Amino acid sequence: MSLAEDLIAWQRVHGRHTLPWQNTRDPYRIWLSEIMLQQTQVSTVIGYYERFLARFPDVAALAAAPQDDVLALWAGLGYYARARNLHKCAQTVMQAWNGRFPTRAADLITLPGIGRSTAAAVAAFAAHERSPIMDGNVKRVFSRYFAIEGDPGRKDVENRLWTLAETQLPEQGDDMPAYTQGLMDLGATLCTRSRPSCPICPLQGDCQARIQGRQHLLPTPRARKVQPRRSTRMLIIEYGPSVLLQRRPAQGIWGGLWSLPEADESHTPAESAHTLLWPAAHRQPASQTPLGEETELAAFEHVFTHFRLTIQPWLLQVNIQAPCPPAPPDMMWAERQKLARLGLPAPVEKLLSGLYASQQNSLIDT
Repeated sequence: MSLAEDLIAWQRVHGRHTLPWQNTRDPYRIWLSEIMLQQTQVSTVIGYYERFLARFPDVAALAAAPQDDVLALWAGLGYYARARNLHKCAQTVMQAWNGRFPTRAADLITLPGIGRSTAAAVAAFAAHERSPIMDGNVKRVFSRYFAIEGDPGRKDVENRLWTLAETQLPEQGDDMPAYTQGLMDLGATLCTRSRPSCPICPLQGDCQARIQGRQHLLPTPRARKVQPRRSTRMLIIEYGPSVLLQRRPAQGIWGGLWSLPEADESHTPAESAHTLLWPAAHRQPASQTPLGEETELAAFEHVFTHFRLTIQPWLLQVNIQAPCPPAPPDMMWAERQKLARLGLPAPVEKLLSGLYASQQNSLIDT
């Protein structure tokens, strides 16, 4: 039997069949799951997927939604460019495809945020198109099965894996869903990064890494780099029941989300807050503005893929007896009880939840 035949037979008996995005040919639902599953575990995605579909049951609903609503439901999944591209893709489908989600890989790859592997996966599940996928799990399976040396993240190695993947497709299009799902399932459950379950793997008979006793050496690991460290000072500026939030730039970390204003260390937190809230033309010395004392909260670390960020929060309060200063451009005063409706970065949500929980003001919107 071929790799495809072995894999399909195994998947139909031992693979996953009850995930909420399976057993459908709706390209919208398949696409949504594929985007969410990029760099995120299945167990994490399930809840997000179900909440997302409840709010945006079809591409028209997603396209018509404000970006803030999309980002709010995405908050916590990370890699926020995926959410912005998801929204942009839905709008493109409505405008350029009359609301009909395409199912051919060649068409799908033209849409925002859809790469070659995602396009092939959607096409395979929705239209049974014979197109190979190549996510992290598949790279690991093929690197071991064919004993391919080199970091799969290198372009030359990845191109070789794509070429091999194209030669392994089943002959019948109707077998593509089981084959594609089988590759995903095998990499996620048996051909894992560490401790692969070779004795029960359906491909063990022809797997070159197993035959050579090198399954623990392949794929070739990426050279480890020391993660750089960065730090930032976040200002929690309160006025009564509201806190000042700032929209993050579209590019960069937490792109498009509402976060806390940040300040450098060349000024005190009070001076930075004073500069934000009272424009230069009307500025008084910071000591003469209606700001209470600055309170240093416990610093904490947030780990990104490529660096570690130390966050030092400072709490400041504007005297409630004074008029509320207008929010600066790209900022707003948000009621604490309504923060859950906004897209907040995970560490910011955790910070504010902890702070307000101690004041019996949960972020849960009641």
